[in-house]
Amino acid sequence: MKKIISVFIATMFFVLPITSVFAQDNKVAIKERIQSMASEMVSNYGVSGLQYAINDNGSIALSDSAGVYDKATKAPITKDTMFGIGSVSKMYVTAATMMLVDTNEVDIDKPLTTYIKDFTMSDERYKEITPRMLMNHSSGLYGTHYGNSMLFDDHDTKSHDELLVRLQSESLKSNPGEYSVYCNDGFQLLEILVERVSGLSYTKFLETHISTPLNLNATKTPLDNFDRQRLAKTYFPTIDKALPVENANVLGAGGIYSTAEELSLFSEVLIGKRTDILSEKSAKSMQSHEYKNGVWVSEETNSFNYGLGWDAVNLAPFSDYGITVLSKGGDTIMYHAAVNAIPEYNISVAVLSSGGSSLFNTIFATNVLLEYLKDKGIIKDILPVKTFEPATKVKMPSDLLVYSGLYGSVGTTTNMEIINGEITLPALEGFIPSQQYVYSGDGKFKSSDGSVTVSFDKQTNGKTYLKVNAYLNFPGIGQMVMATYDYQKLDANPLNQTSEKAWKNRNGKNYYALDEKITSIFYLAPSILIKNISVDLNHGYANGTKIVDENRAVNAVEIPIMNGRDAFDLNFYKLNQTEFLKIDGFSYISEDVVKPLYGGKSSISTLQSDGHAVWFKIDGKSANKKMTVDIPKSGGFAVYDKQGVIVNFSIASNSHSVILPEGGMIVLGGNTGGVFKISLSKN
Repeated sequence: MKKIISVFIATMFFVLPITSVFAQDNKVAIKERIQSMASEMVSNYGVSGLQYAINDNGSIALSDSAGVYDKATKAPITKDTMFGIGSVSKMYVTAATMMLVDTNEVDIDKPLTTYIKDFTMSDERYKEITPRMLMNHSSGLYGTHYGNSMLFDDHDTKSHDELLVRLQSESLKSNPGEYSVYCNDGFQLLEILVERVSGLSYTKFLETHISTPLNLNATKTPLDNFDRQRLAKTYFPTIDKALPVENANVLGAGGIYSTAEELSLFSEVLIGKRTDILSEKSAKSMQSHEYKNGVWVSEETNSFNYGLGWDAVNLAPFSDYGITVLSKGGDTIMYHAAVNAIPEYNISVAVLSSGGSSLFNTIFATNVLLEYLKDKGIIKDILPVKTFEPATKVKMPSDLLVYSGLYGSVGTTTNMEIINGEITLPALEGFIPSQQYVYSGDGKFKSSDGSVTVSFDKQTNGKTYLKVNAYLNFPGIGQMVMATYDYQKLDANPLNQTSEKAWKNRNGKNYYALDEKITSIFYLAPSILIKNISVDLNHGYANGTKIVDENRAVNAVEIPIMNGRDAFDLNFYKLNQTEFLKIDGFSYISEDVVKPLYGGKSSISTLQSDGHAVWFKIDGKSANKKMTVDIPKSGGFAVYDKQGVIVNFSIASNSHSVILPEGGMIVLGGNTGGVFKISLSKN
């Protein structure tokens, strides 16, 4: 579930070759070498607890952990500690779908409407979507309905229950099957398909057809009844205690809990070694090179090459050894996971953590697997990391100047100008800093150290993309290799006077979410809850969307792999002269009507019949005072500073008092009719 806030940059799942951390004396036991890397993860990469396991031909060959289950008690992680596995959950719903293929109840190339008859969209192309397209990310769906899905101590099924209704009024961003771009909603639809065809709830299906036959007692969903104390504690930088239990209520896309041992055992199903559960034919179908069926970046050495469910079906750097490795990574907000599996040798590695990211877990899983293969004699040596020569600038052909112009990605646009064979680009992929690239020949521009290459690629769909090839080094951990498209070239979109005036008035304004439950984890880092509108009036775009009229802007990009994921439209409307913004069916209110909190000693705020959250500004009259809130049942509040950083979130901290920061914001939420009694006193 990847690209909302920094701890959750969805689901980007990368793979790294071996690093000097493992370049140790071969006489050192493999367990000690792996544990050394585990300690590095805990010490330097934000991981509080780490768990890992190697499965070799159906037996656990190695199982260990690092860090702590609970920072307060220093209790260790054990093999029985459970973690959320995020998007690795997609492998379970994919396997479940293929089990129904095995029983001839599902044909993955028939229309999805065959199995979900009430699935409709405003875009008639929805009738062409098949289960295969959901599994290989090529359905054309916008991406993810995050609203009311990630909750603390709350397993509300609202997100699941409302998905079909929300999709009814939505369009597609591409022709079904045209290209693959990461899409969580597709796997939520697969969850519904499994329920409709099997007649079981998805949770019951997993228990009956996967957990029971495999004897898995720690593989659960938020709807299962189990001991929540088994879950590793999670933490957030500005909260000084362990957080409440995290429930990812998007079961098909990212809602499963498990352990490293159980995940590694389940991987046998995925690679066709447990034919009593899933046929070898279906497992091999999941390993097919689905990404080749549509628009895709040409490089074979990559961290991304989608199969059915899998992020990669030919994972680098293992392709350099002539070994096929399958990979899937995943993140919730607080939990992170990765699994790498080798069908040829029936070996898999699973890595779970509290804190960190799936990126680091995938690095770890890759290094562990390489060490294990070397220890078994399957590979002779571990290849060194790639090194690069500084970029050398050469004369650029003038015909490349045609690539200068406006480019967009989801949420943003940027003007790229090629001047004297040089181009300055913004930060890329979250890891590559903003920097200058120089022309180095063969249509390519390189970073000063030569490790990142960018070029322009006109694809078969007629779109021109900025292509990025990069090897990125993480000190003490490893080197990441990736090839992807980051931006798409856009045409200018001139605005008429009416539209220009309307959007100019919105530029720079914040809009605040009204529909998100107060138990939502997104209140910790509210990039989804607070939308700042950034308008490019010169080109006719807003937040990367193409302005259509004075109140509407639509998704403008069709980028494969990862960077075209989670697209959205902007729809503005007015009620009683108050402007609202609607995204994915959820409403936001303009900052223009958000009032300052009453600066006197006490006040009362009541949640109205619409159930909307209530927002307040913190002005000079209330700033630096101590606010204490008498919270109604099922209610809560959050306070942010002027940079949008959380100061207190009562659901997570259980604290009802906070010093109010000037220029910040307050949000109250809970059940309709809930009464908040607010007291202010001098600090």
